[in-house]
Amino acid sequence: MNAQANAVLRQYFPLPGGTDQYSPEFIESNGVIKLREESERIIIGITEKTNEETKNALLNFHHKPAAFVELDGAELSAWLGSIMGEADTADAEGEGTADSRVLLDKLANDAPVINLVNSICIEGIRSGASDIHLESGEGGIRVRYRVDGVLRTVRTIEHNRFPAIASRIKIMANLNILERRHPQDGRITVSIGDEQVDLRVSIVPITGGESIVLRILGKKAAASSLSDLGFSAGQLGLLRSLLRLPHGLILMTGPTGSGKTTSLNAMLGELVSDKVKIITIEDPVEYLVPGVNQIQVNEQIGLNFETLLRRVLRQDPNIIMIGEIRDSATTEIALRSALTGHLVLSTLHTNDAASVIPRLINMGIEPYLLASVLKGAVAQRLVRKICPMCKKSYAPAAEETRILSYAGIRTETLFYGEGCAECDHTGFSGRTVISEMFGTDPGLEELIMRRENIGAITAYLRKENMRTLLEDGLEKAIAGITTIGEIEREVIITEGDA
Repeated sequence: MNAQANAVLRQYFPLPGGTDQYSPEFIESNGVIKLREESERIIIGITEKTNEETKNALLNFHHKPAAFVELDGAELSAWLGSIMGEADTADAEGEGTADSRVLLDKLANDAPVINLVNSICIEGIRSGASDIHLESGEGGIRVRYRVDGVLRTVRTIEHNRFPAIASRIKIMANLNILERRHPQDGRITVSIGDEQVDLRVSIVPITGGESIVLRILGKKAAASSLSDLGFSAGQLGLLRSLLRLPHGLILMTGPTGSGKTTSLNAMLGELVSDKVKIITIEDPVEYLVPGVNQIQVNEQIGLNFETLLRRVLRQDPNIIMIGEIRDSATTEIALRSALTGHLVLSTLHTNDAASVIPRLINMGIEPYLLASVLKGAVAQRLVRKICPMCKKSYAPAAEETRILSYAGIRTETLFYGEGCAECDHTGFSGRTVISEMFGTDPGLEELIMRRENIGAITAYLRKENMRTLLEDGLEKAIAGITTIGEIEREVIITEGDA
């Protein structure tokens, strides 16, 4: 700022006040103030603290052209201090009017709003939820938790409280409280007892307000054991044989929320040794794995998967875990790394294990390279387990018998959970993995080299005794671990299947 910026603020007195002015907290944190609003434009004062993001947000917020005037930060701070002092006095004497009511960020910092947002987050974390959803609508604010993959409404709050709640969350996540027309993403880190929990925030505008989703990402002290995730004995044997390979690419696949990261970290736990160097590139780091060098992606400063992977290769690692293969550039580097002596583990979004092959080829990977480095793939889903305290047996219905017959299974008995206090009367308690997986062999490599379609690849893997997601799920249903309804919820069953 230059000398001419000094004492400019006084030239615009009296300044807009009440609801026509930004709140004191917003002025103080961003170094901006509304100086004058005319019919054709708005004049906004800015200081050294004002960044381009804030200026762009204000341009979007106001429905008219804006002119920015440089102010001296010290002058603005002095004015702000006097105004806040006067406001405190007026509040204490009970002389405030509707015209001087606080704006959104002041409301967001009121104790009742802070306590409400804190209680929603704490209850969600303690209930084992993976996501917290807050949606504004005509009937009120619906608060829902996703527990074991299923959403349930836990409370409804008066609609007029949404602006303050939304602003509180935006402030916690370092987001723009004035922005209501464009989506925003952020992050909140909180501590509950000895546990540090990250909340990934996503806000999108909807009819009647905004939808806010907080994804709960607790940094757990250690990843689960591979043996505890629900893989069958045969699947565990295949997985561990793949992990013993000195180099190559192993992929976990499935939709968001299918447990891919949990399985990958459990696999890393079995690979940890003084003899090998393991580095991961993750977004975010969800589990802390002792003995593993874990790196957090930070897109804001240019640390994306591709950039970090190039740097990591200079660290001479034996094993690399890439949280997700998102683009062709990252895919190419990952495969080249696997070709040059590294064991590379990563995830990919496909519906089944066999589909990783055409997906990678469609991303521009040459079949000869893919055939050389791909060592195996695992597709998985998570299904709810029947509560052992309330498990009951019953005879399968006709539709269930039809589905079972697809896998050549005949049974007289199935199971369900009738609901009890141990499982919060849902009949389910916890989740388990259903999966399908394959390891490559010369026959599969030949199919890859010939660019065979997914039908030919799947037929070959079935001939080699690959158990499908549906078959693995049905076996768990027969064993009383889960229900056929849960399998139908996670696996598409076509007429040809059943």
